[in-house]
Amino acid sequence: MNKTLTERIFGPKAWMGLAIFAAITLILVPILNLAVPEGSALHLSTYWVTLIGKIMCYAIVALAMDLVWGYTGILSLGHGIFFALGGYAMGMYLMRAIGRDGNYQSDLPDFMVFLNWKELPWYWVGTEHFLWAMVLVVLVPGLLALIFGFFAFRSRIKGVYFSIITQALTFATMLLFFRNETGFGGNNGFTDFKRILGYHIASPTTRIVLFGLTAALLIGFLLLARYIVTSKLGRVLAAIRDAETRVMFSGYNPLPYKLFIWVVSAVICAIAGALFVPQVGIINPSEMSPANSIEIAIWVAVGGRGTLIGPLIGAGLINGVKSWFTVAFPEYWLYFLGLIFILVTLYLPRGVLGELQSLMRRGLLQKRGERA
Repeated sequence: MNKTLTERIFGPKAWMGLAIFAAITLILVPILNLAVPEGSALHLSTYWVTLIGKIMCYAIVALAMDLVWGYTGILSLGHGIFFALGGYAMGMYLMRAIGRDGNYQSDLPDFMVFLNWKELPWYWVGTEHFLWAMVLVVLVPGLLALIFGFFAFRSRIKGVYFSIITQALTFATMLLFFRNETGFGGNNGFTDFKRILGYHIASPTTRIVLFGLTAALLIGFLLLARYIVTSKLGRVLAAIRDAETRVMFSGYNPLPYKLFIWVVSAVICAIAGALFVPQVGIINPSEMSPANSIEIAIWVAVGGRGTLIGPLIGAGLINGVKSWFTVAFPEYWLYFLGLIFILVTLYLPRGVLGELQSLMRRGLLQKRGERA
């Protein structure tokens, strides 16, 4: 493990930045949105609250990807499946919370009534309870990651082969969820949510609470990731990334280490998906598309993999640009994203954060040279 890199990332300036981020998201944003009148120039609209909240969810996903790719060397092109499964588990609860306020005034979700379903499928039982839905958010993606990871890592599948298999798994699951018979709303997915824990989901107060919870969990997961990568476990993971064969010759079995970080990463992604759905108001199978999972890898590459903070920056930059670009030039977004990835690969191999660190280091050395 590169201790100096860890110290640079989590030095006093980084802790100060984290404190500023917490103050802005947990104190300033709620004040500007709820307390400042809408006519004021200082008012922060609900649109911006929702947009920033969505980007923070993506930042959590990028952090999860960095744990497996940046620190363990496992490039997944299927993390979108865990994000979507967490979102669907939350969506099931939100659909049940609609009650009889739907278009058909039935206890069943509207799409089931439309498809002439007479009763809930067995896997929907208990989803009207928030706690059970939260168990599903963690259990289903975690169990899928555990089973898939066990067989993949035990078979020593890695590199591009592992990436292709994860992409195939995501694509197959997306096709499954597109089918109406599976009971997940088909290509429309879940939408038109009304309440969460009895509170109106579209009210400004509820949105600010969801926003604050997302910010708090982003900070919490960042600290958890920092604890993991700076521990002895983190050093083993970095050794697996750099020379897995040597790790095996040293007497370590890489399987439990890789499986642990893989499952942790999947669960973090799923929680991000569960936070994403009530803020954005929809979840459908397109969240499982291979393109979305590839985009997650691009966020990490742009920000700087193996840094924890870099992927957060990458997710913020790419999705911030995407929000404007898809409105101004929607048909060119994928070309622009591909161009960004090519330019970063050629000219910023260590990502934005890595280049910033290099510039700061060169500036510091130059100042020392001038003093000497």
